[in-house]
Amino acid sequence: MTMLTQDRRRFLGATATAFAALAASGCMTNGAAPAAGRAARSSFAGYGALKPDPAGLLDLPEGFSYRILSRLGDAMDDGGTVPDKADGMGCFDLGNGEIALVRNHELQPQNDAGGPIAKGYGKRNGAFVSGGTTTLVLDAQTLAVKRQFRSLGGTIRNCSGGITPWGTWLTCEETTARKGNGLEQDHGWVFEVPASARGLIDPVPLTAMGRFNHEAACVDPATGIVYQTEDRDDSVLYRFIPKVPGQLAKGGRLQAMVIEGIADTRNWSSPAMAVGKAYPVRWVDLDEVEAPKDDLRARAAAKGAALVARGEGLHMGENAVFACCTSGGAKKLGQILKLTPGIAGASDMVELFFESESTEQFNYGDNLTVAPSGHLIVCEDQYTEVQENHIRGITPDGRAYTLALLRAQTELAGGCFSPDGKVLFVNIYAPTATVAITGPWTA
Repeated sequence: MTMLTQDRRRFLGATATAFAALAASGCMTNGAAPAAGRAARSSFAGYGALKPDPAGLLDLPEGFSYRILSRLGDAMDDGGTVPDKADGMGCFDLGNGEIALVRNHELQPQNDAGGPIAKGYGKRNGAFVSGGTTTLVLDAQTLAVKRQFRSLGGTIRNCSGGITPWGTWLTCEETTARKGNGLEQDHGWVFEVPASARGLIDPVPLTAMGRFNHEAACVDPATGIVYQTEDRDDSVLYRFIPKVPGQLAKGGRLQAMVIEGIADTRNWSSPAMAVGKAYPVRWVDLDEVEAPKDDLRARAAAKGAALVARGEGLHMGENAVFACCTSGGAKKLGQILKLTPGIAGASDMVELFFESESTEQFNYGDNLTVAPSGHLIVCEDQYTEVQENHIRGITPDGRAYTLALLRAQTELAGGCFSPDGKVLFVNIYAPTATVAITGPWTA
């Protein structure tokens, strides 16, 4: 632990170029909430009332607009068509006036893949299963789609993930499906997709990062540590310490978060965590991380790891990791945890940054990103009979406001900002549509 914290600045210096690119792409922000304590209260109260969309798709505040970049069934450059169930997504600066969106598709083996998959990770009854990623390469100025293609195949339920400082997308399988009944491989892994890929990659499961019901991942560029969430009501927060920062396939240690004095962050039966109060954190090593019994979270809890209510969206702000806990809180409407890694031997600290008290504030937050302003941008995924999923903003001082309302009966996912911070890209889950939102973002 001491060596890791002392090496934070050394590693940051060695990866300064990658760090700058990461900051530009929206994974790191210069205006995020301070590492210790809550930001001073500001006068910002949101962008105003939403204006009805004449097309009946996405209501936005005055001055904001959207355009659809890619949708289900569009022809791709590799001969396939855009598949359905677009979920997590990352944005990358490719240089030469191009940016890339690497987009997850949360497809089950029985779902349409958008055409035959030439190579991939796992097969079912002799054919590669339909999940994976597609990549859209855009003109950085006009946002015109220059090319789009499948970049990963043969995986199952690619839910969310996270971008890395070295220019790759970590795509995570939200499944623990085992070999059998036609499946030729165990699933439940993280895979790494280079943003620069020009077609299907040769997939390598990052087995040392654990086999569980993966949701999202994010990387601390100062250490190379990867944080991970699991979409289960009794999940824990994981971190992966690679043997070689930036080279995840070389293995490392998987750990789970222990909060001193707090066994359960969910606040369901009693308010164990108070909003804004910081608690010391330590980490416990996990063994048998390939978990054939899908019991990794239970074994972590037995070692003292704190329970988390459906860990989903995860993103790195300025020296802090923000994690969306979809069903957490006394009202079970959602929470956001803020983890601040320690520096120079200090303990990591965690606080309950936000807990929703009403559906108007926040209702089942899922994907999460940090805006260049430091505001959290959260996509809702409600489980109500009639869905009114919003994009919510959370200010650095912890106040919620509404940014958008989706009129379609599906979820929003994959929020990420362009390198210049002027465009919010987001996916409409099903039928798939990837949209670009522009407007007078707060500085």
